[in-house]
Amino acid sequence: MTKTEIEEKVKGFMVDELEIEAEALVPEALLKEDLGIDSLDYVDIVVIVDKIFGFKIKPEEMTQVKTLGQFCDYIEQKVS
Repeated sequence: MTKTEIEEKVKGFMVDELEIEAEALVPEALLKEDLGIDSLDYVDIVVIVDKIFGFKIKPEEMTQVKTLGQFCDYIEQKVS
């Protein structure tokens, strides 16, 4: 899966499932501050990522993930 495909899938579920405006989904957007993702959203994200990409997010690995771009990079590392 290419980075572009990963970004498209992530943006797709963030718009459809988390109801985030597509215009806000830029690589430098901060997950919490800019996109408003809270702890309940993270639970949904864990389930969605497992379903779409086939792996479970480990909370300790997410501590350094602050932006949408870093989140896509994290997924890319896991699926490649």
